[in-house]
Amino acid sequence: MKRVLLLVPKGVELYEMSAFYDVFGWAALEGLEPVELVCAGPEREVRSAFGLKIVLDHTLADISAGEFDALAVPGGFEEYGFYEHAFSEPVSALIRRFQEQGKQIASICVGALPVAKSGVLEGRQATTYAKDGGRRREQLAGFGAEVLDQDIVEDNRVITSTGPGTAVDVAFRLLELTTSRKNADHVRTLMGFMR
Repeated sequence: MKRVLLLVPKGVELYEMSAFYDVFGWAALEGLEPVELVCAGPEREVRSAFGLKIVLDHTLADISAGEFDALAVPGGFEEYGFYEHAFSEPVSALIRRFQEQGKQIASICVGALPVAKSGVLEGRQATTYAKDGGRRREQLAGFGAEVLDQDIVEDNRVITSTGPGTAVDVAFRLLELTTSRKNADHVRTLMGFMR
């Protein structure tokens, strides 16, 4: 069975988190290949962007990258403490372990920034949130990434994207890379994204 770790830091953007959660939930229940999504964060209980309390089954201290096939990193809001968790050393170390083990990493929106802060995007092509005067893209470039003006960028087993509008596409792409195109299309059809 393939296993994917969903990183859930404080201030996580709900729509981006739920895109991964829903796509992989449907795949686990109705997919053609077995897959499991496991949620973990720096703390057992976090408040998302907009204040929803989320109680996680695992903290990062419980997690070993070797037990998973891929890592999903949604973005979040600075106003709700996202970078406090997302830029922490335990998160950076986890991301580096996934990269060192040659595993797929998929991020949405500013989820690219903790990936970049870990050093994984240095010298690689990537993208992130483009609004807000482009300051998040400048931040991404400051971490050593080559920033592209594209909705979704893939470079050496790392996916980055520009915002919540890309969330479902990134989730399905990660499902495809973790299982198969046939399985991803099957789930897309069941969820009504494909006829």
